[in-house]
Amino acid sequence: MKRNPLRQLDRTDTLLDRFALALQGRVARTAAARPNPALNTDEAPLDAAEQRASVGMMRINHSGEVCAQALYLGQAAVARDPQTRAELLAAAAEETDHLDWCGQRLQQLAARPSRFNPVWYAGSFAIGAGAALFGDAVSLGFVVETERQVEAHLGEHLRRLPANDARSRAIVGVMQQEEARHGDHARALGGVDLPPPVSRLMALAANLMKAVAYRL
Repeated sequence: MKRNPLRQLDRTDTLLDRFALALQGRVARTAAARPNPALNTDEAPLDAAEQRASVGMMRINHSGEVCAQALYLGQAAVARDPQTRAELLAAAAEETDHLDWCGQRLQQLAARPSRFNPVWYAGSFAIGAGAALFGDAVSLGFVVETERQVEAHLGEHLRRLPANDARSRAIVGVMQQEEARHGDHARALGGVDLPPPVSRLMALAANLMKAVAYRL
């Protein structure tokens, strides 16, 4: 069947428009559509060690949301099925909320986001678009595996965050629930299991990002 060149051009334009967000660094300036889960949570004093731990973990979580937003937008730009695209864009919208919540928490902790966020965004967008080129089932499977790893990572942070940092805990708890739901939805839409080597490579890339973002 002959391809429509205008349709291909539209898809290319969409990819370039989304990628331009990374180059402009606009991903770091987003506003949540929903209230912050920690809005009515009292701030508790943190000692120096607790402050460092909370800042490091919330910086990782902020960078993780940069990556998640970019992944979903990259996948949505290449998705073939409208329902798949809608699901990815809905997930990206929730990731925007998570991103803003984490950014607010970093400001409250008198800390800055990772300096490498534009790099994380650009790389994640390219990975998401590349995964989607293999078809919607593989793309959705990528969401399933990503969210499985993210849910586990957020669970680890809930165990490691200072017990009296109730604001960070409130944000991370809601994020963990919603990331799990994204994975469940992707599975229900037909996401397939990825080969173990791909899952291991994803974990290695995530660990690299976490190690860098914790300090930088």
